[in-house]
Amino acid sequence: MYDVFGAGLSMEQWVTVIDETYDGRRSDVIAHVDRRAKTEFDAIFLGGGSAGRFGASVVRSLGGRALVIDRWPFLGGSCPHQACVPHHLFSEAARELDQARALAGRLWYPSFDPGASSILELVDLFRAKRSGPHAHMNWQSAEQLGIEYLLNAPAMVIDAHTVEAAGERYRTRNLVLGTGSRARRLGIEGEDLAGVFDYASLIEDLDYEPQRIVVIGGSKVAVEYGSFFRSMGCPTTIVSRSAVLSSGSPGRMDDDLRDYVVTGMRQRDLSILEDSTVQRIVGDTRVRGVDVVTPDGERHLEADFVLVGAGEVPNTESFDPALDLARDPLGWILVDEQMRTSLPGVYAVGDLVGPPMEMFKSRRSGATAARNIMGLETRLDVSDYPDFLHTTYEVSWAGLGERQARERLRSVVTIQVPPPELSPHETPLPMAEGSMIYGFTMPERTGFQKCVIDAESRRVVGIHHAGHGAKNAFSYLHHLMTRPEGFTIDELGNLNELYISPEYFIGYARLRSSQADLAGM
Repeated sequence: MYDVFGAGLSMEQWVTVIDETYDGRRSDVIAHVDRRAKTEFDAIFLGGGSAGRFGASVVRSLGGRALVIDRWPFLGGSCPHQACVPHHLFSEAARELDQARALAGRLWYPSFDPGASSILELVDLFRAKRSGPHAHMNWQSAEQLGIEYLLNAPAMVIDAHTVEAAGERYRTRNLVLGTGSRARRLGIEGEDLAGVFDYASLIEDLDYEPQRIVVIGGSKVAVEYGSFFRSMGCPTTIVSRSAVLSSGSPGRMDDDLRDYVVTGMRQRDLSILEDSTVQRIVGDTRVRGVDVVTPDGERHLEADFVLVGAGEVPNTESFDPALDLARDPLGWILVDEQMRTSLPGVYAVGDLVGPPMEMFKSRRSGATAARNIMGLETRLDVSDYPDFLHTTYEVSWAGLGERQARERLRSVVTIQVPPPELSPHETPLPMAEGSMIYGFTMPERTGFQKCVIDAESRRVVGIHHAGHGAKNAFSYLHHLMTRPEGFTIDELGNLNELYISPEYFIGYARLRSSQADLAGM
């Protein structure tokens, strides 16, 4: 056992420990446990992702004792290791390449070489550097937060108050399950061929440069990775059983925003087959193609790389034999707003409890469980939240789309840029942060915005954006919108935005905020 309690490892040493353990050069359990403490744990967090790490920190800050156990040699979970962080890196590359391709030969942009970019090179770059953020979290948790943890320690739950890991049994008053999720398998012929990946195995196993790609699914993962692959110059087809971005959390997007985003993807030569089903993945030992049933009949798509982006399933193997927990029809652990499961003293957090698979939910669910364990009654409702995804744009939305608003409210007005009566080609607006060069060269690429307002109460009920730079502001705008008193167009018009801002509808609100009878724009 590699006991790091009080060791004070440097960041460089932590990177070495993580890398050597992850690739099998060392097998020690990494233990930061105070063996002198005689008190029972107030909580054991099974899983060291953001839910477990934030939850344990809250227990500690409230005077309790918590232990985090994880099978990986690092804290932070899959987000910085295989999921959110790499897809942000890839999305940034997609944005840069999209602009380089669009403006090739203009201004200072050189001619575009489609063979210069490499998917494998970028994946290799991420793999080489991904231990840095984990090293920081291991160091911070030990040195600044005082969290006790066992890493590189697969665990089994014995009962609701006992966990076995690293050859020892640990007792706790409360057990918090945060074991996360993994990509859902399709259950079709050819899924086990070499060259078939999901978001995690892409990071771990890619060892060649793809030449032709098929992405299965219409989710955020499918759209984001499909846009990245195409921007890298690789012919890419998305195959979706329904309209892309029409289910799950993207189903809350405004219809016009979705149309703008999907049209833009197609204009960038990303092939999208909607209302289509993959019958089989074909090949000998490696994938050679995909057979698809489309509304127009059967098609064979050649491919040497297939990415499956068809959702996720919960990781429950470490506690299934010991805990009979209530679940929903898809297998997600059922919890109440205090993160309590159907068994007393057992909580579940993070991705294990199902969508939304978002970092804010993971962190807040861990903290919510911790506060309740420590006697502070706290509730978490994730039925409404701001959201985003990437294509070659940053796409953000919160609240109701226009169609949803008109179904629920008697009178709705909208502020939209470009306005409905104009084509995106006819106006450079919204020309804001990140899109100035496009505004003067390719106006249709400067983005899209819509603000949806309840005309009777004057409250803003929905905001939708495609462009760059607005994602952080949506966190605060959503908070204002969902207060009991709401957030009116008049208050929106009184904001002092740092012009030029990517939230162009704030400036436009001033043109309507004084109207007695609101009219749209």
